[in-house]
Amino acid sequence: MPRQNYLFTSESVSEGHPDKVCDRISDTIVDAYLAALPEARVACETLATTNRVVIAGEVRGPESITTDYLAHLARLAIRDIGYEQEGFHWEKATVDVLLHAQSIDIAAGVDAAGNKDEGAGDQGIMFGYACRETPELMPAPIYYAHRILKLISEARRSGETGALGPDAKSQVTVRYEDGKPVGVTQIVLSTQHVDESLTSHDVRAIIEPYVRSALPREWIDRDTVWHVNPTGKFVIGGPDGDCGLTGRKIIVDTYGGAAPHGGGAFSGKDPTKVDRSAAYAARYLAKNVVASGIAERCTIQVSYAIGVSKPLSLYVDLHGTGQVDEARLEKVLLEVMDLSPRGIREHLGLNRPIYARTAAYGHFGRPAEEDGGFSWERTDLAETIGSAVA
Repeated sequence: MPRQNYLFTSESVSEGHPDKVCDRISDTIVDAYLAALPEARVACETLATTNRVVIAGEVRGPESITTDYLAHLARLAIRDIGYEQEGFHWEKATVDVLLHAQSIDIAAGVDAAGNKDEGAGDQGIMFGYACRETPELMPAPIYYAHRILKLISEARRSGETGALGPDAKSQVTVRYEDGKPVGVTQIVLSTQHVDESLTSHDVRAIIEPYVRSALPREWIDRDTVWHVNPTGKFVIGGPDGDCGLTGRKIIVDTYGGAAPHGGGAFSGKDPTKVDRSAAYAARYLAKNVVASGIAERCTIQVSYAIGVSKPLSLYVDLHGTGQVDEARLEKVLLEVMDLSPRGIREHLGLNRPIYARTAAYGHFGRPAEEDGGFSWERTDLAETIGSAVA
């Protein structure tokens, strides 16, 4: 019997966090290649430190995308995030682009040829999850940790809170009763500020209205403990304060620790890489299972081998909340969606420049967009799944 009364904590980081700066640059490069050639291949990693950005990895795409153009895109991404500080400035930083051609050995195993369908870009396991804790069918702790930072970011970008910088982190501890989220016991918020004279008390006065707006009103009470800039001054932020790398915030990107993670990062990878596309497909299926009404919670695992088109396994866990047999549901899910790399990309329309927007505030729990962004958040299979297992 799962625990019904407990505390659970998740964290989020803003688009100005050093690792998220790198995720944004890497996904901007993915978008550039896919915009020029939907079948392009990209595996891009970014490192950022004091006034220096290094972009490395493997690509296959049009020669019209030059290193100078990619360096320019990286600068535009940094400017959009908001970095114009002495130690990390979009215009003054050195940007090294060290991308090279994709390995011919990998290409031979992954590309379609003759009667062989396109295979997975690597081996690995991917997970998807959904639950009824929020309208977006996401776990409450990560959903609200993201929401806090998103509201503060919007206020900063609009000029409403000019005292704050781009780098920020949040953490929310949610109290569960009878298995349901009912309140917040601890709130942690660390945010960069441009005025060195600001104290932790001053920063709390700035951010508290946004935190309260992000959370259900009744979740914060006199017993809720606040930790705002607990180390005091936070002026030196972003890659100048801490080196950033692509793919270091995979729990922030997914479910905040409320569900398993296969270990593969998303950002910097084109959708032939199942680390990304199959994780999106697993979330899509899990969300549609819960949206169909046949379960309160759903975890899905899929696995792949490099060069092999079909998944090796599909596993479904309804955590004791399901109204159907899980083995039967596994068969239905394999019938309603082709989980080969090509099938996933075509079903979700993933060969588009839709990835830079995913680099901060989570890849899941976001509204599906008209141009195909966050297509994996649609619930268009819910009725089909529900009818198939009835």
